[in-house]
Amino acid sequence: MIKNNQQVLNLLGLARRARQLQSGEGIVIKNIQTQQAKFVFLAADAGKASAKKITDKCKFYGIPFSTAYTKDQLSQATGQSRTVFCVMQSGFARKFEELLTMD
Repeated sequence: MIKNNQQVLNLLGLARRARQLQSGEGIVIKNIQTQQAKFVFLAADAGKASAKKITDKCKFYGIPFSTAYTKDQLSQATGQSRTVFCVMQSGFARKFEELLTMD
């Protein structure tokens, strides 16, 4: 599983460099509501109110999400100190889902 974790974090950095990653609570929520977000990463150590808001929106709009990583891990992978990111391209989103569901 640790190998997959590193692959996910590497791919997250690649998505950022490809400009297929948006960050920040307000932007991510807007992208979820407009169905532009294809996958959401929420830091495991995000605040309770923010975490509830993001997970509720994802569930309501049917957007897959992951809370498997801490803010430090996400920030290190992307070079941005944020607690929530959304992937904008379906190809990246499919790969994230595949890597996160592997055992």
